[in-house]
Amino acid sequence: MTSYSLTPPVATHFAQLALSHVRREYPNKLDHVLLNTTDVQGPAALHPVFYGSFDWHSCVHGYWVLATLLRREPGMASQPIAALFNEQFTTGNMATEVAYAAHPSRAGFERPYGWAWLLMLQAELNRHQHEDGRRWAAVLQPLTDVFVDRFLTFLPKATYPIRVGTHFNTAFAVRLALEYADGAGLRPLAAALREAALRWYANDADCQAWEPGGDDFLSSALMEAECMRLVLDAESFAAWLAAFLPRVAQQQPGTLFTPAHVSDRTDGKIAHLDGLNLSRAWCWRSLAHALPAGDPRQTVARDAATQHLAASLPHVAGDYMGEHWLATFALLALLAD
Repeated sequence: MTSYSLTPPVATHFAQLALSHVRREYPNKLDHVLLNTTDVQGPAALHPVFYGSFDWHSCVHGYWVLATLLRREPGMASQPIAALFNEQFTTGNMATEVAYAAHPSRAGFERPYGWAWLLMLQAELNRHQHEDGRRWAAVLQPLTDVFVDRFLTFLPKATYPIRVGTHFNTAFAVRLALEYADGAGLRPLAAALREAALRWYANDADCQAWEPGGDDFLSSALMEAECMRLVLDAESFAAWLAAFLPRVAQQQPGTLFTPAHVSDRTDGKIAHLDGLNLSRAWCWRSLAHALPAGDPRQTVARDAATQHLAASLPHVAGDYMGEHWLATFALLALLAD
């Protein structure tokens, strides 16, 4: 069986992919509310930092890929990555991003997927110990603060979770945002995220896993489990998982163990299914680590992760519809090993 891990050649490949698109302005899919005629502008004018990678959120997590690889593999492509951050992460550029995101009429901008990825990028930059990394983290912080406030406003009024397998999934957003909140010691945000997740998911049981949908890149079932892994302590999570997915040892529900078929990788929505396979691999690997040693579910989970990686890791590059974002989810999966 092939062993999938983050080797130096894989890291270099992912870095080259991200470097090739984070400043590629077109094609571009804007999430843009026009407030007046002056808002009729191109992506780089509206978003001088995060204008590439086809859309704003993909550009954010393209930078996360680069920041993560720079920290973990400092000898790999370090000069072009550092030069990119130095050129893009300036106080003037970020002030424009802050002004755009903070506008009251744009409260729904990138909710919640882009919010969560911005916080995930901040969490990564906060881990950097070198002077440049600390400076980049400080430059990004005002934009992070905007989205922290957005979360704190949104979570109490979000009566229901959003369980779709796309950008609106609330379990995914909570999972990523918690990584920042816990790492930064931001107790009000961490408490709000956990309260919302418990309100939404604590009583879920016997998940049927009716997936995938035709444009999913997240597993509604596995993403909820990965979210609750961070929300709960180990003992509580073990009990919750046993109720939520009671037949994992028997590889049920079977849909969670079968990689999605991708019929057309030039179709942006269908190409999402490669992301589903990679995000499932991430979740299965993370859940395997959370299970006690000797638990038969560990082997089942790891085998499922391997099958999903085998299905889609070879397709991280090839067509821009996948290439502008898939390395992010491949990296999440490989780091979960």
